[in-house]
Amino acid sequence: MLNLGRVLKSMIFASRWLQAPLYFGLIVAQAVYVYLFMVELSHLIHKIGNLSETDIMLIVLGLIDVVMIANLLIMVIVGGYETFVSRLNLEDHPDQPEWLSHVNAGVLKVKLATALIGISAIHLLKTFINADQLTDRVVLWQVVIHMVFVVSALAMAYTDKLMTQTLLLNKQHH
Repeated sequence: MLNLGRVLKSMIFASRWLQAPLYFGLIVAQAVYVYLFMVELSHLIHKIGNLSETDIMLIVLGLIDVVMIANLLIMVIVGGYETFVSRLNLEDHPDQPEWLSHVNAGVLKVKLATALIGISAIHLLKTFINADQLTDRVVLWQVVIHMVFVVSALAMAYTDKLMTQTLLLNKQHH
């Protein structure tokens, strides 16, 4: 019976490798975003003489949006793999992201939430620029959705802070 328990524990621990193809899929998705960025940048360059300042601003905001989503993907790929699958052993690598040295599930969630707020803010800015072409209802809902992201991120950060403080207190009392 003891061997069966050990085998079951080993299988459960090894199951984390089932996530590796998911991270590979996100790498493929990031390649799609690189392609999208290049297509949009090409449109900007080729149409530069025929675009208004507002059109240029909207295209540039779209490029920023793509970059922010790519950054989000990197955080999920690198941070998620490091946290849930296997160590990347990048301690001595000169390009190791600063945040990776102290990443855990709570930190990763807060970083992702703040990245989503940034992406949402870019979309909201694009909405405000085009506000005269949108209904008040669309603008209102985008503001509400953005605020939900902000409140959710604050709640996650506060929860993570409470959990960290609780862990520190438990360590001090033991």
